[in-house]
Amino acid sequence: MFGRRSDGKKIKNIEPFQKIIPHIMKTRSDSQNIFTHYTDCAVLDEFIARNREENSVSISYFHIIIASMVRLLAERPQINRFVMNGRIFRRNDIQISFAVKKALRDDAVGTTIKLTFRGDENIYEVKKAVDEAIVENATLKSNNDTDKTAKVLTNMPNVFIKMGVGLIKFLDKHGMCPKKVLKASPFHTSCFITNMKSIKTDYIYHHLYDFGTTGIFIALGKEEMKAVAMPDGTLAPRKLVGLGIVTDERFCDGFYYANSLRKLRSYLENPSVLEQNLDHIISDVE
Repeated sequence: MFGRRSDGKKIKNIEPFQKIIPHIMKTRSDSQNIFTHYTDCAVLDEFIARNREENSVSISYFHIIIASMVRLLAERPQINRFVMNGRIFRRNDIQISFAVKKALRDDAVGTTIKLTFRGDENIYEVKKAVDEAIVENATLKSNNDTDKTAKVLTNMPNVFIKMGVGLIKFLDKHGMCPKKVLKASPFHTSCFITNMKSIKTDYIYHHLYDFGTTGIFIALGKEEMKAVAMPDGTLAPRKLVGLGIVTDERFCDGFYYANSLRKLRSYLENPSVLEQNLDHIISDVE
């Protein structure tokens, strides 16, 4: 209560205009910004092929995107903030959520996974954490904390589901949500990533949830051929992969966001930088 939470700390040193913005745009759906980023598949494919040949490691586009976001959140801490009840908080952890389909069938159930990172991990450490979590959670009989929490709620009559969700939202708004619920919730995360490429679908602009604290949603789409302007002014066909990025604009300014997206682009254009551990994690302001 009173600006205190178990998953973040209220930022006190903030510009007056930025402090008033959450009271003007009260929900994430009010304050969504939408970006598109395309990456040349040739760069990613070369990196993946080299690792397969030299290190016998199978890296995917999905691994590269997650590792890039972990690195970005560690180096650009303002994008690891969230807004709750008109206040801006800096998050205690770097967390990535993503969805997993337990079988590629229309009637198969899915689940969500949330991983916590230090921020200094290299891509091989990120890949190991992601792969282990998918293996653990992708079987039809597996149930993680998110599944168990959802099952408890959905076993009740609809009126009690509504009351239960309402209670959780009230407690969350006022900083009283139990740590166990925050740990299980995939919506209380730094970034949510969906892999549309895995089901051969174009990227989308996924909305931000008003429930929880997610401020960034990224959709990785399938590859597509596009005409790209070359240095000599001609157009040439290139295989590109698109990202649909949706962000909450309230917790940092546009200039900081723009520089953060440039940083993300630099990782994707040169993923070999992710092979080394990060030397220094940058802390947010108090």
